[in-house]
Amino acid sequence: MKIALFILLMWTLPAFASHGLALHGEPLLPKDFAHFDYVNPSANKEGVLKASMPHGFDTLNPFSINGIPPAGIGLTHDTLMKANANEPFSQYGLIAQDIALSFNRDTVTFTLNPNATFNDNSPITTEDVAFSFHTLREKGPPLYRAYYQDVESVKILTPYKIQFKLKNTNNRELPLILGQLPVLSKKYWENKEFSKTTMEIPVSSGPYLIKDLEPNRSITYIRNPHYWAKNLNVNVGFYNFKEIKYDTYLDTTVIVEAFRSGLTDYHIENVAKRWASEQSWPEVKTGQIIATEIPHHLPSGMQGFVFNLRNPLFQDIRVRQALTKVLDFNWINQNLFFGLYQRTTSFFDNSNLKAPPLPDQTELKLLKPYEQELPKGTLTTPFTLPNLPPRQALREALDLLEQAGWQIKDNILQKDGKSFQFTLLMDAVSSPVWERIALPFVAQLKRLGIQVNIQTLDLLQYKQRLDHFDYDMIVFVWANSLSPGNEQADYWGSDAADTIGSTNLTGLKNKAVDALIDKIKSAKTQQELITATHALDRILLHLYLVIPHWYSPTTRLLHKSDLVSPKTIPLHGMDLMTWWKK
Repeated sequence: MKIALFILLMWTLPAFASHGLALHGEPLLPKDFAHFDYVNPSANKEGVLKASMPHGFDTLNPFSINGIPPAGIGLTHDTLMKANANEPFSQYGLIAQDIALSFNRDTVTFTLNPNATFNDNSPITTEDVAFSFHTLREKGPPLYRAYYQDVESVKILTPYKIQFKLKNTNNRELPLILGQLPVLSKKYWENKEFSKTTMEIPVSSGPYLIKDLEPNRSITYIRNPHYWAKNLNVNVGFYNFKEIKYDTYLDTTVIVEAFRSGLTDYHIENVAKRWASEQSWPEVKTGQIIATEIPHHLPSGMQGFVFNLRNPLFQDIRVRQALTKVLDFNWINQNLFFGLYQRTTSFFDNSNLKAPPLPDQTELKLLKPYEQELPKGTLTTPFTLPNLPPRQALREALDLLEQAGWQIKDNILQKDGKSFQFTLLMDAVSSPVWERIALPFVAQLKRLGIQVNIQTLDLLQYKQRLDHFDYDMIVFVWANSLSPGNEQADYWGSDAADTIGSTNLTGLKNKAVDALIDKIKSAKTQQELITATHALDRILLHLYLVIPHWYSPTTRLLHKSDLVSPKTIPLHGMDLMTWWKK
């Protein structure tokens, strides 16, 4: 009786408000912490940062599925809470001064800071928070619907206290995801068509305001002198530039030259060949420009040539395995990348979330129920990418294609009277980089009788094609964090495969993957999260959804010598908003 009473009392205990929340365990920092330990609280606040963006823009609403917003627009919007980049996944109060999670995790309650205001000085209230939640879930990109699908209802308790009722108490990440909710002004947005593109400057909540802009050309942000949260501990040492200006340069070569000539202050270099040549610039040797590689400890994510399984051509796994054999990473790395890259062999490379060669007993318990539905060898054979001489790779690829019913006739690979041909779709901004990589791959495929057409579209057309899954193959990067969770449903979940605008770009529908995503979302400990992620990674690799590319465990950065960084690099890597001008 006493035990039953104790359990009843525990399940009816009220939620206790806290200044922060961690995915597992307790947040690292106490309530009265002064600032995050990777910032300089004494940084100069008067500098102007000049930056580039590789595309134009046609909307100032970054939360609509339509249009392309400008770089930096996120600086005009605040969220309920703010993450500490030195913890895997912990958040601390920003617009919400505290968060209360009920004992049985069925409600999460935020208390807003009564000083919080929008940039028109109107107060931020729970009406705005509720409006933001419903608007983003109903009218925002599909990612928000995936994120918020386990929220049953929203209840405004007072003008400054709001409660979210959760229908899935096993979704451990959801309270933190709600903390990432960007808060929009209900008064400003409620009578506007949210899904339309707009160049009207909206009322917003962040540390920066839009000072001026030229659509598709440039945008300048100015730090809001009346920003209510500038002295909050989570913001101390951030937002050290008085102004930030982004100019559009549609060619990566022009972006580099704009930086070198002083039109911009920094450049993140993603092209190994250029990085090698940039080390010999006179400005680098004299110290006017600093060239540095900044390490990070984040999963590399997955970049690669992506198969669209909605196309019958790629539904046979033997076809996908065959094309994977043809990509000659060693040749590309040595001849195009100066040996600077590592081959990606996991969706979570560069982290402890990467699946080990074989599953342990704990992971096997998750995988065994689905063994019959998984590709052969998933549980018993380590996933390895081919490392073969080109001729052997072609022979083995052709053998797989023949097993799938394809035959070479008159130098053309054919099956049932149809030739093997597809289109590799690219956007105009990145195509100069990707074409260098794709052309050797396409040439090798041609030796197998496969015809690949490379089609380049402007960024808006490209986005529309991706949103509607209208492509055969693309190049894409799925980013991953140290705390994978609800975003995996948008990446790989069966429901997302039919949701316009989702990032399930492969069209994957797999019961085992869906089950493992649920396991990741419901993991109660860090070890449970790691084990479930290992299992998910293992299945995704053995399904051959992507021809993996490569990654670098560092960020290659060029910057002017008067642009200064803090001494401490956080776990998640560099954050330019903690830098400053001398």
